[in-house]
Amino acid sequence: MKISSNFDSGNIEILNIDTHTNIRLRIRRDTYSDTLQWFHFRLHGAEGYPCTIHIENAEQCSYPEGWDGYKALASYDRITWFRVPTSYHKGVLTIQHTPEDNSVFYAYWTPFSYDQHLDMVSAAQRSPLCILEFLGETVEGRDIDLLIVGEPDVSKKKVWIIARQHPGEPQSEWFMQGLIERLLDHDDSVSRTLLQNAVFYLVPNMNIDGSIAGNLRVNTAGKNLNREWANPDPQLSPEVYYTRKRMDETGVDLFLDIHADESLPYCFASGIEGIPSYDERLKWLQETFLAKWEECCPDFQTEHGYPKNDTGKANLTIGSKFVAEHFKCFALTIEMPFKDNANLPDPEFGWSSLRALNLGASVLNPILSILNKLR
Repeated sequence: MKISSNFDSGNIEILNIDTHTNIRLRIRRDTYSDTLQWFHFRLHGAEGYPCTIHIENAEQCSYPEGWDGYKALASYDRITWFRVPTSYHKGVLTIQHTPEDNSVFYAYWTPFSYDQHLDMVSAAQRSPLCILEFLGETVEGRDIDLLIVGEPDVSKKKVWIIARQHPGEPQSEWFMQGLIERLLDHDDSVSRTLLQNAVFYLVPNMNIDGSIAGNLRVNTAGKNLNREWANPDPQLSPEVYYTRKRMDETGVDLFLDIHADESLPYCFASGIEGIPSYDERLKWLQETFLAKWEECCPDFQTEHGYPKNDTGKANLTIGSKFVAEHFKCFALTIEMPFKDNANLPDPEFGWSSLRALNLGASVLNPILSILNKLR
């Protein structure tokens, strides 16, 4: 048997492989950081053997509460990912699975590779509705991609949506794929109406270096991009620096930042109640947007989520909070689960890439519901 992780988003360290019933592994820490939780590895040579895989440093991970009720994902073809029996006991995460083929991949959640990213943005630019723009370079010199959908005009609303500031949250890029595909669908009446009145600025992956490196939270300079918005360093957090710079050029009327949460088994939003300029207008926009989304998409809910910030207590280094205050606009952080969605469970697949994709497509409905009230 052989364990490997030397590929895009791979992350695992081998402690020992005695037999197929005692495979001992640990998750590697993020680049220049103490955070860890994302794993992605390949097991070769165990076809037909009932394997027991122990991830022994699960308790030292950034969100150990995320292991309760969690099931790992497995795939033979890296297309279809399914849940496998997983337990968490005495600080060890244990995966039990009998591979049906000689090679099987395991991951914290369904990966979204850099090749998939390049395919997605390249396909999008073929639409006459879309332009692919170069924003700047990452720490390691990779392109930061911006998709501009709709004909820019000073009279139109400026909608900015970014994803994957935290690289170990690939749900967010699947979300973006669903949003992009629907937005470019000429036969979709919601999309056509939106593009008559708005321009969409979309950054599908803010943290390409960290995604390839198999990090959970940071880029390869060790920076958590979602704590860099107040004063981004062009050398250490260029991903935020160049995105902010372009935002200042276009202006922002609506901002969504797409994420995933390790612990809560729900889709939810984190609002901007705590920013200094929160007022009745922003309150109405937030309440209307959330109610419309909950109405049109049962996967989204508002009962469970993060505690609301007290007035003036928001952390303005966080993307949605900074942008809302800086541009005096409506903004949200959107979260999806790593576990199953407790409101609509699926024992075989859990919260899956297809459901994240569909959630991304559905967000256009609540955007349309408030678009004319943005300023």
